[in-house]
Amino acid sequence: MSTPKPFFGVLLVLGAAVLWGTTGTIQAFLPEARDPLLVAGFRMVFGAATLFVLAALAQGAFAGFRQLPWGWVLAAAASIAAYNLLFFKGVLGAGVGVGTVLAIGGAPIWVTLFTIVVLRRRPDRITMFGQGLSITGAALLVLSGGSESSSLSGIILSILAGAAYAAYSTITSKIRDAAPSVTVAAATFGMAAVLVVPVFFIAPLNWALALSPMALLIFLGVVVTGLSYALYTKGLQTVPAASAVTLALAEPLTAWLLATFLVGEANTPAKMAGAALLIAGLYVVSRARPAD
Repeated sequence: MSTPKPFFGVLLVLGAAVLWGTTGTIQAFLPEARDPLLVAGFRMVFGAATLFVLAALAQGAFAGFRQLPWGWVLAAAASIAAYNLLFFKGVLGAGVGVGTVLAIGGAPIWVTLFTIVVLRRRPDRITMFGQGLSITGAALLVLSGGSESSSLSGIILSILAGAAYAAYSTITSKIRDAAPSVTVAAATFGMAAVLVVPVFFIAPLNWALALSPMALLIFLGVVVTGLSYALYTKGLQTVPAASAVTLALAEPLTAWLLATFLVGEANTPAKMAGAALLIAGLYVVSRARPAD
């Protein structure tokens, strides 16, 4: 598969973030008795299956499996599996707003640290400025008008989820040239799916087996996970990890738009200001230099 142009890579990452932004809306239609670990488990399994199908359709993708550095792939798989389990469990205790800000909003901070320590590269000042704008905007957008009560365990899990997501992005960026992007994504999510299999034996399954919940879980896995991470991994070929996780803050922006126009949630001046800051930050990051 060809390497995307820098600006096209930005569009791929933003496309992935838009798909991720539908997660909250989808979960709102799942039964209240849903188990967050099981939601994450189904997401990983269906997502991995989708990525293997995409790999089968891509010329030369399967041959690329022999070229992969499997130690790094396992590390990326453990990171993305941990992120999904920690995030879905964390927002249950911290609340959707606080959990999202700590996990998604905190990821750029974590990935900046990982980029310096692991890749031994310092993100440029434009990227870091854009990160500051985006994180501030996301916090205003998600937290304004909310009065969620947050447990300490939920807060800790959400912070760890952000670190795990940042680790996945940093590692994937490191191995991006080892094989076609869809090969990297399929291998990573395939191993991650194996790692989350135990949740199917410890969490109640009965709520998920009805037609409507299963259809939503399949959509969450196939489109919101499989397709989105194919786009995200492809984008990471030219977009630095520090920029990618910041651009992924389009996720809460998408969730806000859906909540406003589909669910009918009330708007506030603070949310509008947050959206404006977030959009400004995403623009700044998209204009930063395209390579680590």
